[in-house]
Amino acid sequence: MTIDDRDLLIETITREVLAAFSIGGDTCLNCGGSCAAHCADKVRDVVTNGASRIAYHGRGGDVPRDLAAYIDHTLLRPDATAADIDRLCDEAIEHGFAAVCINPTWIRRAADRVRGTDVAVASVIGFPFGAATTEVKAMETRRAIRDGAREIDMVINIGALKSGMREVVREDIARVSDACHESGALNKVIIETALLSDEEKVIACHLAREAKADYVKTSTGYASGGATVFDVALMREAVGPRMGVKASGGIRTAEDVQDMIAAGATRIGASAGVRIVTGERGAREQY
Repeated sequence: MTIDDRDLLIETITREVLAAFSIGGDTCLNCGGSCAAHCADKVRDVVTNGASRIAYHGRGGDVPRDLAAYIDHTLLRPDATAADIDRLCDEAIEHGFAAVCINPTWIRRAADRVRGTDVAVASVIGFPFGAATTEVKAMETRRAIRDGAREIDMVINIGALKSGMREVVREDIARVSDACHESGALNKVIIETALLSDEEKVIACHLAREAKADYVKTSTGYASGGATVFDVALMREAVGPRMGVKASGGIRTAEDVQDMIAAGATRIGASAGVRIVTGERGAREQY
């Protein structure tokens, strides 16, 4: 069997496994025991038993040749300097990355640096723990947008989610979504998969969708783990085909990017973006 034949077989099998996923409600129709949202262990077995990727049946499954357009070129280290931010922006422009993702203090500098290009400025809210109050997150979001951010990556209230306080989490996301959408910005919701059970991941995704977020995102890069193929597939099926899914945390190679996109990711967060598209090291790589 050739490599191409093997990959085709893997994709065919996993497509059949995932074909019964629910894309909206809390229950599966015609599940047959193969839904990642409700039969997580069985689908995880498919990954651990040799599948190098999962073919999603929606729009996220087409792996593009041009990976750069999927990447948020990221630098969130607390010791990042002005020169580091300038270099990050220049690399994003040179390689055609979707956005630069930076801490709020650097938004104005980055916005000036990428002005007139197709590179967006993304920044983080409630980062990295998600424990700020909803009012502070909404205020921080509006300030970030005034300074030039066009995309917001917010961290959910993780403790509230794990306490079963769903309405608190939904309202937290909704207030940031409202602040984004009143100015035409995007809200990407970091659920921090490494700290959640599979059930909690699905609940977080449903709440983000209900709160009119634009994306769900796997990780901050500061927890014990980052993006996995399984989590991306789980999140994609939890939110359906129209909402964005951003994979971030530990993505360092072109193969990593391809696997995440095949699983359903529509955006990649990586500090190793230059290495991914050229094989060379770029600005200070972090997560």
